[in-house]
Amino acid sequence: MHKWSRRRAHLFLLISLFTIILLSTFLSNHNSKTIHSSTDHPPSFPTHTTTSNSSLFSPNQWLPGGPGWSRACSAPRSYRPRRDGAAAQRKWWKERSLDGNCDLFSGRWVYDERLYPLYNESECPWMSDQLACRKHGRPEEQYKHWRWQPHGCHLKRWNALEMLEKLRGKRLMFVGDSLNRGQWISMVCLLQSVIPADKKSMSPNAALTIFKMEEYNATVEFYWAPLLVESNSDDPVNHRLDDRIILPDKLLKHASQWENADILVFNSYLWWRSGPKIKLLWSREDLICEEADGLDAMTLAMETWANWVSSRADPRRQRVFFVTMSPTHLWSREWNPGSEGNCYQETTPINIEGYWGSGSDLDTMRMVDNVLNSLGSKATVINITQLSEYRKDGHPSIYRKFWETISPEQLSNPASYSDCIHWCLPGVPDVWNELLFNLL
Repeated sequence: MHKWSRRRAHLFLLISLFTIILLSTFLSNHNSKTIHSSTDHPPSFPTHTTTSNSSLFSPNQWLPGGPGWSRACSAPRSYRPRRDGAAAQRKWWKERSLDGNCDLFSGRWVYDERLYPLYNESECPWMSDQLACRKHGRPEEQYKHWRWQPHGCHLKRWNALEMLEKLRGKRLMFVGDSLNRGQWISMVCLLQSVIPADKKSMSPNAALTIFKMEEYNATVEFYWAPLLVESNSDDPVNHRLDDRIILPDKLLKHASQWENADILVFNSYLWWRSGPKIKLLWSREDLICEEADGLDAMTLAMETWANWVSSRADPRRQRVFFVTMSPTHLWSREWNPGSEGNCYQETTPINIEGYWGSGSDLDTMRMVDNVLNSLGSKATVINITQLSEYRKDGHPSIYRKFWETISPEQLSNPASYSDCIHWCLPGVPDVWNELLFNLL
């Protein structure tokens, strides 16, 4: 009897302990669900290691523009940038050359009807309606006939067959915004005319679009990443959002697309100037959201990009290029004092040596140069800014397809809806690609 009582006591203790464990587990799960369903406490980002290709965009709420972004940054705090002292003032626009005597980026535009344009707009099957200025009614053609002439030397003339040999067995990828997409379309148009019709193809338009050249086992690709790091604007179509939100320390989602390319051409600039503030969503457990001006936010993104180039790009098999700011021509008073207009009806370049308009920010240029300089030989700058500054005549203006409806009030004042940001093709971006051809 004594043994049975002791055994029953042990059994009672075991049952009690088991009941307590079950009750604790239930309460824990219930509390967890209550916390994660609360709109006051959005879920934190998952841990994202440098070796993982997983993305913060996997759940629907973290898709570009999804609800997770807005909730996470509903009450941002001010970002306080690091200040490392004044950057060295260097003449960055006169430091990149083919040899000691040739400055590719300093020169003048020469009118040349004999050699330019390098292709015909109507003969390029993949010409963009955003850039096809003659197709959309531009009455004059001078903009197509200008050749860039560096001081003290000549650019090697474009040769499509030689460029194709440079690309044989390789992937050339342009990464960035719509300006970089324009340079990609320019490259496709420059190359496609010497490739048989059945030996070239274009993949459907998407975040990554690929032009294939079968005989050369080569591709020329474009990848949409306007802010370099991951952002809520990474959808190549639906990216017009009220708030610009970036993950300033994350780009592995993008890098997984570009890391195996042989030649990479990056750009980024105008999207950092599209609003007064950019929100920074740090991918940490405590989900910090801050607000910064465009230059500070771009600096963080450039540093993250540079860290990738420094640690992951392989200089033995990859070439990395960065294209500097593409200028805008929004205020004609800057090159024609007293006037009130923009690039509309401009038909000739600016002939003021060293002209610099408000569409190109010197502080941004210095920051980009400092970042690129820190990478040494791992990255090469293609400085298109000064030479493009002269080309107030090179923009589509009103001569392009507009995706939004133009109102009667706008139609009565064409300057009000002129595109003074992008570039007509053939035109200025062809010269950017000639520079790339010379630097490869």
